[in-house]
Amino acid sequence: MTSIKEQAAISRLLSFLQDWDNAGKVARSNILNNFIEANQGKTAPELEQEFSQGASLFLVRLTTWLRLTYMTGSPLDKLLRSIGVFLSAVSSNRYLIEFLEVGGVLTLLEILALNKITEEDKKESIKLLQVIANSGRKYKELICESYGVRSIAEFLAKSKSEETQEEVQVLLDSLIHGNPKYQNQVYKGLIALLPCASPKAQQLALQTLRTAQSIIGTTHPSIVDCVLKVLCTMHLEVQYEAIELIKDLVNYDVRPALLKGLVALLIPSFKETSKLHSEIVSAAGQPHAGGARGGGAAGGHCARALQSRPIPARLPQYFVELFPVVEEHVRKTMGEELYKLFLSNAENLYMKIDSIQADILAANKVNVARALHLSGLSCSNMSFYVGHSNEDQVAYITHFQKEDVEEKE
Repeated sequence: MTSIKEQAAISRLLSFLQDWDNAGKVARSNILNNFIEANQGKTAPELEQEFSQGASLFLVRLTTWLRLTYMTGSPLDKLLRSIGVFLSAVSSNRYLIEFLEVGGVLTLLEILALNKITEEDKKESIKLLQVIANSGRKYKELICESYGVRSIAEFLAKSKSEETQEEVQVLLDSLIHGNPKYQNQVYKGLIALLPCASPKAQQLALQTLRTAQSIIGTTHPSIVDCVLKVLCTMHLEVQYEAIELIKDLVNYDVRPALLKGLVALLIPSFKETSKLHSEIVSAAGQPHAGGARGGGAAGGHCARALQSRPIPARLPQYFVELFPVVEEHVRKTMGEELYKLFLSNAENLYMKIDSIQADILAANKVNVARALHLSGLSCSNMSFYVGHSNEDQVAYITHFQKEDVEEKE
C-alpha cells in the first residue's frame, strides 16, 4: 500500500502529464518555460523526486514531440533545452540511453541540415550533441557511425553565426579526443573544411587541426596543398592560424613538400611582376617638386603593389632564419642595408622602402633550388635542415638538381 503522500505525488504527476497531452503549442511553450526555470541544473535523483519517480514519462513525451515537429520548421529551442535538462543532469545515464534508443542522435544531426530551422535551434542541437559526446567513448563512436562528422563539418562551413561555429568547434574537439576508432575520420573532416568559403570556419578548423595533428601523429597527404591554399586568403586571422599549423607540420614527414610549396608561393607570377614593374616605373617617372617627395610617392605606389600580395611577410623571414643557405643568398641579393630593414620588421617593409629599394626587390630574384644545389649540400648534409634522409627527401633534392640541369641546357 502506498502512503497518502505518495498517492498525492502520483496524482500531481498524472495531472501534469494530462495537461501536457491536452495542451496546444502556446500552452506547451509555457509548460517548457516553467520546467526549465524550475529544474535547470538538477541531478537525476532530484528530477525523479520532482516527478515522483516518473521523469522518464515526461522525457518520452518531449522526444516524441521533437520527432513529430522538427521537420515542420516549428521553434525547437525550448524543447531542445528541456531535453538538455535531462541529458546534462548528474547521473543521467538512464535518460541518455532512453533518448538514444528512439534515434535521438540521428534527429539532432538531421536538424543541422534543414533549411527551415533557425540558427539558434541548430545551436541548441549542437549543445545536445556536445553533452552526448562528453558522456564517453561509445557515445562519440555512435555520433561518428551516424555520419555525424560529415553533417557537423558541413554545418560549420555553412553557418552564418560565429557563436554557433565556435560551439561546433567545441564538439569537433571533443570528438577528436578519446575516440581512437574514428579520430582519423574527424581529422580528414577538418582538412576537408579548409577550402570552404567561410573564413571563421577555416580559422576554427585550422585551430582544431593543430590539436588533431598532435593526437594522430601522422599526416594526411592532402594537408599540405589545403594549408598552402589557405595562405592565399586576405583574412589575417586565417593566415595566422595557417602559419601556426605549418610550424607544427615542419616536424613531420611533409616538411620537404611544405618547403617546396612555400617557395613556389613566394615566387610572383609573370603578370604580377609586370604589374609591379610598371607601377614602379610610372611612379619614378612622374615629375615632383623634390627628391624626397618623389621617393615618398614611389614608395606609396610600391606599398600598394606589395600590399596586394596575400602571403604574409613573416614567411620569407621564417625561412631566412631556418635555412642559412637561404639567408646567405637573400642577404647578398638585397644588400646589407635593405636586409637589416627586412629583419627588423618584415611585415612593414613595404612602408619603409624608397623607390630605388623597391626596384631592387622587384628586379632581383633568388633561385632557392639552385642555391641549395650549388652550395654542394649532399643528402646527408640536407638532413640537417629537413630531418633524417629518406627516399622521399632524396627524390625531392634530385628534382631540384634536374631542374638546374634543364635550365643550363
